[in-house]
Amino acid sequence: MKSIFYCINGSVAVSLYFLNTIFWFIPIIFLSLFKLIPLRTSQTWLSKLVDQCATNWISINTFNQYIFSRTQIETNLPHKLSDDKWYLVIANHQSWVDILVLQRIFNRKIPFLKFFLKHNLIYVPFLGLAWWGLDFPFMKRYSRAFLKKNPHLRGKDLETTKKACQKFENTPVSIMNFVEGTRFQPLKLKHPNTAKLGLKNTLAPKSGGIAFVLNAMGQRLTEIVNVTIYYPKGIPNYWDFACGRVKYIKVEIDTINVKTLYAQGYYSDKYFDCEKQKIQFQTYLNKLWQEKDARLAAMQEKS
Repeated sequence: MKSIFYCINGSVAVSLYFLNTIFWFIPIIFLSLFKLIPLRTSQTWLSKLVDQCATNWISINTFNQYIFSRTQIETNLPHKLSDDKWYLVIANHQSWVDILVLQRIFNRKIPFLKFFLKHNLIYVPFLGLAWWGLDFPFMKRYSRAFLKKNPHLRGKDLETTKKACQKFENTPVSIMNFVEGTRFQPLKLKHPNTAKLGLKNTLAPKSGGIAFVLNAMGQRLTEIVNVTIYYPKGIPNYWDFACGRVKYIKVEIDTINVKTLYAQGYYSDKYFDCEKQKIQFQTYLNKLWQEKDARLAAMQEKS
């Protein structure tokens, strides 16, 4: 009987997620079409409207969660966070539910969360236009093998991404980055980089993605928001969350001043040209992730 209730509950919740997405997708596409007109003033104004649509979409999704998921999220959200500052948000990644959690806790607290997307995704019908309208920055990343064959393109990927980020010079933004690059699974703990760090609850972090954002955004970023997500009853999937099986989630947040990274030499704009700088920043990130891993272990002991 209980499983039938969860099934009905989840079906209604998913249907409402879908209807809410379609409802806000239409005005986002409509406004994005007008953004194609190359007038800086109107594009800026339209960007704010598109972001507001996305914010309203998250607000209604959150209301949906209160009714059907009934999940309690405990978090220590810093009071100093603001929607008029620039942030880089990093987190451990375990499930697609992570995204719903992050959207819920940060909605209307910091600027709308945006992801760096691969440049070829801009050509996806409708979605590409919507992502462009939402000012998701599109980046080009060339592999080492490709650059070896085309050395004249070295540095062009970063140059293209910097150009895409120019729109954020005067418009606050929050860039989201899952540093591990993939979702956590116990089997992935055997990867050499993860095993070498002795991690048990997270995977080895990759410094390239963060460095790409820091380099592209310059020192415009105010802080790095470091998020640790913990699921006491095990890592859920989207259906578990929609059904209401996930009763409690704990999220711990701390912030890192970007200027501190530069001042203490952990990171510099020479990252992509200096092997020593790469090692230094990777070492800093490894330590940060070992602390996160220990924090998750402590949460497990208390639950």
